[in-house]
Amino acid sequence: MNDQNALAEEIRLCAARLLAEDVGSGDITAQLIPENQWATAKIITREASVLCGAAWAEEIFRQLNERVTLRWQAADGDRLDAGQCFLEIEGPARSLLTGERAALNMLQTLSATATTTRAYVDLIAGTGARLLDTRKTLPGMRLAQKYAVTCGGGHNHRIGLWDAFLIKENHIAACGGIQAAITQARALAPALPVEVEVETFEELDQALAAGADIIMLDNFALEDLHVAVELNGGRATLEASGNVDATTLKAIADTGVDCISSGALTKDIKSIDLSMRITQTFNV
Repeated sequence: MNDQNALAEEIRLCAARLLAEDVGSGDITAQLIPENQWATAKIITREASVLCGAAWAEEIFRQLNERVTLRWQAADGDRLDAGQCFLEIEGPARSLLTGERAALNMLQTLSATATTTRAYVDLIAGTGARLLDTRKTLPGMRLAQKYAVTCGGGHNHRIGLWDAFLIKENHIAACGGIQAAITQARALAPALPVEVEVETFEELDQALAAGADIIMLDNFALEDLHVAVELNGGRATLEASGNVDATTLKAIADTGVDCISSGALTKDIKSIDLSMRITQTFNV
């Protein structure tokens, strides 16, 4: 995620959406607590993980009540041990309880993406291959999950449909072939990278001849990836895609491809188990 201004605006809008969704016209249960009661709380992770989402939690509580103070014991990208407290919160008890779920939802979801990414990155350490995400993100969570991937040590593929060409099977058919599609892409936006998805060696040859910057090898067998790397000879960046998971990742990286993209980083995640507990209450 290179556009920090866009990310900051997304965090602000996301926090507002989450609070509107959860709080609505008001937290009626929180109204059971005296208005002058303050509290301290701690948030722990019940499983080993990689932290991500601090800015979202900060913004949620800021929009809810600026008197809430967050004291972080870890930063985005840090590894956490099971049972570790990574955040202490202090402020009006009503506000802590009202913001709890919205903040935990973001922290547990983004930490899940960062944790999965880190596990994958560790698997291919030393191979020279880079791990990329995809556009297979949770709806409305594109920039947040792209950021989480970087916290886990991965790299972002294109953010959306505007910042790079990715010419796939249907584009090729509609344009009249790989050469025609690449020629039109160069004319339309010369400064943008052009990537072509190929499924056969014949298509690989066509993409190389047409001067593609990046070639996505879609669902190539391991032995075919080795051959593709030799045929390429360093002319284009080679990206392996398809059937990528923790059991296949290392073998794919060992073929010599430049990068590997995986939708599992963002779409197949399981939320990290986090918990907030009130530790003290007092009147002000």
